[in-house]
Amino acid sequence: MNQRAVSHLEAWKSKQELAERMIPLIGQLYRDHDVVMSVHGRSLVGRSAIDIIRAHSYARKIDEVELPLAETSAIVEALATIQPGPVSVDLALLANEFRASGSQDLEGYLRGVLAPAIGAQPGTGTDVVLYGFGRIGRLLARIIIDHSGSGNGLNLRAIVVRKGAENDLVKRANLLRRDSVHGPFNGTIKVLEDENAILANGVRIQVIYSNDPATVDYTEYGIENAILVDNTGRWRDAEGLSQHLEHTKGISRVLLTAPGKGDMLNVVYGVNNDKITDAHTILSAASCTTNAITPVLKVINDKFGVKQGHVETVHSYTNDQNLIDNFHKGDRRGRSAALNMVLAETGAAKAVSKALPEFEGKLTGNAIRVPTPDVSMAVLNLQLETETDRDEINAFLEKVSLTGALRTQIDYVESPEIVSTDFVGSNRAGIVDGLATIVTGNTAILYVWYDNEYGYSCQVVRIIEQLAGSHPAHLPALEA
Repeated sequence: MNQRAVSHLEAWKSKQELAERMIPLIGQLYRDHDVVMSVHGRSLVGRSAIDIIRAHSYARKIDEVELPLAETSAIVEALATIQPGPVSVDLALLANEFRASGSQDLEGYLRGVLAPAIGAQPGTGTDVVLYGFGRIGRLLARIIIDHSGSGNGLNLRAIVVRKGAENDLVKRANLLRRDSVHGPFNGTIKVLEDENAILANGVRIQVIYSNDPATVDYTEYGIENAILVDNTGRWRDAEGLSQHLEHTKGISRVLLTAPGKGDMLNVVYGVNNDKITDAHTILSAASCTTNAITPVLKVINDKFGVKQGHVETVHSYTNDQNLIDNFHKGDRRGRSAALNMVLAETGAAKAVSKALPEFEGKLTGNAIRVPTPDVSMAVLNLQLETETDRDEINAFLEKVSLTGALRTQIDYVESPEIVSTDFVGSNRAGIVDGLATIVTGNTAILYVWYDNEYGYSCQVVRIIEQLAGSHPAHLPALEA
């Protein structure tokens, strides 16, 4: 092996060693103190050494240089000594600011920045109930379990389902354990048949069988003041969803994972979640498509102004379609989802105005269901108030995705080989495909990918965390 190859390999091994030293400290601080560490928003909790190295490499997009693991490793070791309370810390921001300060006292610097979190005690946690355990319900379970930390944040206590068979419990556990799209569950799952419960990574999930919200008394299971997430789609209005509050005990708020009807608050996290008040005991997380396009539409409207537009969604098939041709009450949806592109309607364009009132009457929309199991695309054809060009609009969207207030919702990618499966498991609401952008004068056509299952579920969990007040404060504070 020549000297240059040896040098590259030694440098890589050094990075691995530093990352491997960080892993147990990151885990201990998260489990015991609810300290969440990230690099420019890329979480390091539960990640491998390779994932940590990749996150440090990603910092080049923002800081123009790779984040040195030697610097962040020293910060993590200092945090392990300080043992702050619940806090979300961005190691890249801490490293950059400490370097710029000129200080030589890292621990002293960190104690100053993290002063509000030092001595802070974790909360008591908030109970969560999943009403329905289908595609979204199981992904919500995975994410909430993964976010369990010390157990003082969101506590998944129960799922409510209709019993489908005598071996229903085992089947539910196996569907949580294995997923054809999202892969195996990250951890261990045990069935507690005597207790009718599932134990997943130490989280005990009571399985409650019921066809009617009025039949469940959650307090019998020790569940109090819980947030109930209705994934069934059975009720879309406040009257129907109010059954979870009026006829049961133990539930304090209801969140619908579908567009809400009437004057229900439809929340797209990052866009209008600031409208949530204590009075909102029933609210909606809108749809996957609305979550994907609304953040992009907001930033484009704020920067360039949008006069009108059309949204065409190319959407993966869903369970409400037939596998092969059969009767369906909906037009075209009775034709085989696995064999056809199916033209369908979407309410996402009109639903945008529920989160962004300034888009009232500005958007039209249609949808094409296609034979893929997950990951969809929205094509935004927009007439802008001002003229621009492809480079300007792409540069703006890339900057928004890296450092903007909606960087948790919007991602940006430029790759000549990227396809839909590359976005399975993306935790962003939508990802702009920069190479596909077309701009002519004041007409802009944007292509936005989105994992219509996982990306949407992450948005739902962000709302649940806000309702529970369980997300720790960011230190140092993030810029808007």
